[in-house]
Amino acid sequence: MYAPHFGLRELPFGITPDTSFFFGSPGSQEALNTLLVAARSGEGFIKITGEVGTGKTLLCRKFMATLGEGFVTAYIPNPYLEPRTLMLALADELEIVLERDVDQHQLLKAINLRLLELAGQGLQVVLCLDEAQAIPVESLEALRLLTNLETEKRKLLQIVLFGQPELNRKLELDQIRQLAQRITFHYHLGPLSRDDLDYYVAHRLRVAGFTGARLFTRAAIRRLYKASGGVPRLVNILSHKALMLAYGQGKQQVGASHVLTAALDTVGAKRRYWPGLAAGGLLAGAVAGIAWALVR
Repeated sequence: MYAPHFGLRELPFGITPDTSFFFGSPGSQEALNTLLVAARSGEGFIKITGEVGTGKTLLCRKFMATLGEGFVTAYIPNPYLEPRTLMLALADELEIVLERDVDQHQLLKAINLRLLELAGQGLQVVLCLDEAQAIPVESLEALRLLTNLETEKRKLLQIVLFGQPELNRKLELDQIRQLAQRITFHYHLGPLSRDDLDYYVAHRLRVAGFTGARLFTRAAIRRLYKASGGVPRLVNILSHKALMLAYGQGKQQVGASHVLTAALDTVGAKRRYWPGLAAGGLLAGAVAGIAWALVR
């Protein structure tokens, strides 16, 4: 692949969340600070929303890694589960040993005892639910009831919901209005600004080992912003493809043409910025260029 060609130790623009690449843009840093302050307050629900690809999962992992001593974290990446299965998933995260045929009463009792045990050790438990917009309404209500567990001083369980904006609409439903009232902290993650995108690209390249001055030209950054709208996942996809194209041509720098060609091959890119962007001949050329870079 292209990493040695550009003096990189690793590929800088993977789409798998990796906390070593976390970029503290004003938005993401403010969101992280909100999470940390809220977690240390020990009260209620916390909600983080953002459109697809804005970095919610990476933020979640960075948050859990930053909490440090004094906290026990539980993470459920796919909460599209009915209430009992969701409780079983939580019990598994808390390392609770259960009987095979445990009933609902015994399940909740076991979770409560485990939470009390951890509280007795001076530990706060934080449950992070990714893709929270997919949680069934009945399961959201079950989570609310779990947060009723408390000592005289604080809640035994704090819950952080990470979800797409559809989560907000779900929380407006009358049957879960009590849960919505318990959301004490919330933050909405937006896309990167053009300047932040420039720093974001440079940051990921530095983490990956790049020591040069500028690998992406300023014109390439402008095109990258137009094609991605500042959405980090799209930035990563486009940057990765643009690097492959530059490598395939033996270039030492990524130009605007490489980003444009990458955008032609990326369904999510905002093609409306360029007239005729979806023309068949151009698209075929983009695909051929990236394919050549892959096999070179």
